[in-house]
Amino acid sequence: MRALPVGDRALLVEVATDEEAQALHAELLRRRAEGSLRAREIVPAARTVLLDGLDEPARLAAWLAGARLPPVPPPSKDVVEIPVRYDGPDLADVARRWGVSPGEAARLHAAAGFRVAFCGFAPGFGYLTGLPGRYAVPRHATPRTAVPAGSVGLAGPYTGVYPRSSPGGWRLIGTTDAVLWDHTRVPAALLSPGTPVRFVPVGP
Repeated sequence: MRALPVGDRALLVEVATDEEAQALHAELLRRRAEGSLRAREIVPAARTVLLDGLDEPARLAAWLAGARLPPVPPPSKDVVEIPVRYDGPDLADVARRWGVSPGEAARLHAAAGFRVAFCGFAPGFGYLTGLPGRYAVPRHATPRTAVPAGSVGLAGPYTGVYPRSSPGGWRLIGTTDAVLWDHTRVPAALLSPGTPVRFVPVGP
């Protein structure tokens, strides 16, 4: 674990794996909640966590250098269920890569328990972990110029849902009518880091 200064009051903490990033994020949130850490923002990514608004970044960096992280704690939030139709244009290709039928690929995906590791790319877009590593699939070499809103896709170890139409190279396995981002809702994002997610198959 390495803490790099970012300006006068921020640190970018680098870790080795996405699981370590999730564990560090959870531990920092816990410390802020109990009052032993003062930070305005704690933002996770794939293998980093950014802390901003720190009073003593050098002191925190010294603690992080020798810290041992506890495992990722059980989710403290309610499970968000996302209804999904497994009708994506890449479902057959994903099933072939997994060595199963399209129906079995849909069943395997829906059976997994997911967790939002971090958010990015577009407002409301969460990078969800939970599929076993053997089911990781590569992005398309040439991205689509437009992916419809509500598309459920896979890329590497992650599952994601496109909150709006945008270009994208993820392999699309389904669609949902769930609204991932609504600026009139509080909070606007349906998903946030640490949120447990389950995909619920529905008919056409």
